[in-house]
Order: sequence, then structure tokens, then C-alpha cells
Amino acid sequence: MSEKLEGIVSPAIDTLLSKVDSKYELVMFASKRARQINDYYSALQDGSLFNYVGPLVDSTVDEKALTIAMREIEQNKLSRTSAE
Repeated sequence: MSEKLEGIVSPAIDTLLSKVDSKYELVMFASKRARQINDYYSALQDGSLFNYVGPLVDSTVDEKALTIAMREIEQNKLSRTSAE
């Protein structure tokens, strides 16, 4: 079984927590971005892409939006704003 484990273990939670101030902020940041990615995929089906930003990292069709969002946070592809 040489399959690489993915999901909650990748990216590592310790790495993600070093990018934000608290666990709560990480949850809010990642969930907001995951909703944006879901909106992008919905708009893709409707044919209007101009209002949404798609995944900023390489992703596969079967990846969940939250996983993509976590990888974007890990790779510093997103920036936080202080007032949300």
C-alpha cells in the first residue's frame, strides 16, 4: 500500500495554524474561501466565470473545496484582511 494519505493530514494543521492567529480564524478563513471556490464551480456550469476566482493551486476534479482552500492557505496564495 504505497498510496499517499491526503485530506486532514495534508497540509499539516500545525503549518496552517502558523499562518493565522487562532483555530477559529483558520476555520473562518478556510470556509469562506471554500464557499468562493464552490461558487466558482457553480458559475462554471452556468457559463459565467467573471465574478469568481477559481482555485489558485493545482487541483483535481475530485478534490473538495475545503481541501483546496487549505492548500491555498498553506502555500500563501491568499491574504487575510483585518476586518471581515
